[in-house]
Amino acid sequence: MEPDLFTAAAEERQEKEPSSSPLAVRMRPRTLDEVVGQQHLLKPGSPLRRLVGEASGPAGPSSVLLWGPPGTGKTTLAYVVSKATDARFVELSAITAGVKEVRAVIDGARRASGGYGKETVLFLDEIHRFSKAQQDSLLPAVENRWVTLIAATTENPYFSVISPLLSRSLLLTLEPLTDDDIRALIRRALTDERGLKDAVTLPEETEDHLLRIAGGDARRALTALEAAAGAALDKGEAEIGLTTLEETVDRAAVKYDRDGDQHYDVASALIKSIRGSDVDAALHYLARMIEAGEDPRFIARRLMISASEDIGLADPTALQTAVAAAQAVAMIGFPEAALTLSHATIALALAPKSNAATTAIGAALEDVRKGLAGPVPAHLRDSHYKGATKLGHGQGYVYPHDLPEGIAAQQYAPDELKDREYYAPTRHGAEARYADAVEWTRKNLGRKRS
Repeated sequence: MEPDLFTAAAEERQEKEPSSSPLAVRMRPRTLDEVVGQQHLLKPGSPLRRLVGEASGPAGPSSVLLWGPPGTGKTTLAYVVSKATDARFVELSAITAGVKEVRAVIDGARRASGGYGKETVLFLDEIHRFSKAQQDSLLPAVENRWVTLIAATTENPYFSVISPLLSRSLLLTLEPLTDDDIRALIRRALTDERGLKDAVTLPEETEDHLLRIAGGDARRALTALEAAAGAALDKGEAEIGLTTLEETVDRAAVKYDRDGDQHYDVASALIKSIRGSDVDAALHYLARMIEAGEDPRFIARRLMISASEDIGLADPTALQTAVAAAQAVAMIGFPEAALTLSHATIALALAPKSNAATTAIGAALEDVRKGLAGPVPAHLRDSHYKGATKLGHGQGYVYPHDLPEGIAAQQYAPDELKDREYYAPTRHGAEARYADAVEWTRKNLGRKRS
C-alpha cells in the first residue's frame, strides 16, 4: 500500500498496541497457509499462489475477481497478498473511490513499472458499486497488465461486473465457511498472542451458540467473541458463559440440535403448521430453524415437498412459489434468504389445501406394487417402427384432436385397471375446477363408476 502520514502512524500504533485494532483485524492470516477455508483456491500453482510470488517462468500473475458472501475472506486474501508480494500494493474501495482515483493509481503504476521495474497490485473492494463507466476505466490497465487487479464483490459478477473486465480476469468463487472453519478461527483467537492470549475460556455450549450467531461469517464470529470476552473480563470471569454471550449480542441461544431429534421435530412442526393453515405457528418454527443456523436449502426442500403433498392443485402456484424460493435461497444465502423463506411459508400456510395429488400417486403405486400392471392396450402401443403394423400396434387408435371436443372415448388403462380411479379432487380453492374437469372427462370417456 501507499499510506499517508496518518495511515502510517495508525499502523505503527497497531503494531505497538495490538488491542487498539479489532480482533478480526488482528487475527487476519499473515500467509496463505494460515488461511482457514477456501482450500480449493489455495492449491499449488493457483492464481493466488502466483500473486504472492510462488511461481516462476514467463507466465505472470492474472487479475482475479473474488466473489463470495460477507466474511468468507475476500479482504483477508487481499491482505495476505499485500504482505507477501514484492509488488507495489494499492487499495481502493468502490464506496469512496471514483474514476479520478483509479486513473491516479494507473498513472502511478505505469511510472513505477517504467521507472523502477516495480509491478502494481490493485485491490478494489466492492467493485459491484462501480458504474459501467468506472469499470471501463480499469480495462486498459488490466489488459496491458499495468496493474494486476484483485477485485472483491458480494454480488453475482455476471450481473454486476462488465463483460470485458470479466473476460480479462479469473473469477474465483469463495465458499461459505463451515462451522469447523469458524471453530478453528475462534480457538486460534482465544490462544494466539495477537488475539486473547488465553485470557478467557469458551465452554462448548457457548462456542456452539457463537457458531450459530456467526452463520458462516468469520468477521461476525470474531467480533462477537471479542465483545463477549470483554464483558466476561469486566465481570471478573475467566470463562465466557452462555448468558454473557447472549447479553452481549442480544441474541438468545435456541435449543436446537441440528443433528438430533429437534432437527426433525421442528421441521415436522413447520410442515404440520403449514398443513393446518396456522401461518403464525409456521413462522415461529421457521424462525427457530433460521436462528439455530439450519441449512436454508433444507428448509426450502421441505417447503417444495409441502407444496405438492398438502396443497397440490388447490393452488397450482404454490409449487411455483416454493421452487422459486429454493432457487433464490441457493443464490443469496442467509441472512437475506430468511425473507424468501418467510414469503414462501406464508404463501403455503394460507393456500387452500388438498392432498389429492398425494393420495392419487399413493393409490397408483400400491396397485403397481401388487402386480396390477397388465399389457398396454394394443391401440396405444408405439406404431412408428417397421413391423409394428403387422403386430397390430396402433390399430384402432383415435386421435383426440380430430374430434370436436378433443376427447376420445377409448380405453387407455390396462384391462385390469380400466375402471380404476386414483385422483379424487377436493373442491378447495382452484381444485374445484379440476373436480369439474375430471368428472366431465370420465363421463365422456365412457368410464364406469368404481
